[in-house]
Amino acid sequence: MEQYVPNVKRLYKDQVAKELFEEFGYKSVMEIPRVEKVSINAGVGDAIQNKKFLESAIKEIELISGQHAVKTKARKSISNFKLREGQEIGAKVTLRGNQMWEFLDRLMNVAIARIKDFRGINPNSFDGHGNFSMGITEQIIFPEIDYDKIERISGLNIAIVTTAKTDQEARVLLKKLGMPFKK
Repeated sequence: MEQYVPNVKRLYKDQVAKELFEEFGYKSVMEIPRVEKVSINAGVGDAIQNKKFLESAIKEIELISGQHAVKTKARKSISNFKLREGQEIGAKVTLRGNQMWEFLDRLMNVAIARIKDFRGINPNSFDGHGNFSMGITEQIIFPEIDYDKIERISGLNIAIVTTAKTDQEARVLLKKLGMPFKK
């Protein structure tokens, strides 16, 4: 029985890794940058007044990622926001392995295409160490979310962690995988 391999993972192994090896002139295949993990976060500031918003955000992240989400707590109290240390105010999930590759495939090929007035993703959203972060203003771009059953439209943060040493290497890696950057 042949084991299923996600499309983006197959693309990386068959084509992208070889192209990166030649383009950057690495001495070892272990130097080739690869995607390590994808982190999806949602901050729900309104969860202070209404816990229902946090529960719906957790359900939506679980639908999008296919994995159980964890509640995040406030690290310190902020009186202007009526926030106390330890209050649950968000949700996060970290994807690795085949689930990560499946999520990247859905993100790049389905979800991003559903963004209103999409002109490309900002190519400068790298952190200086080869990791990419992007914000999504509406969770409804994912086909798993049923528009009629959502509490409210909320945003997500997606961080893609790579083993690339520089932003340029990471940018080329994501571009070859299919990330639609602005020209």
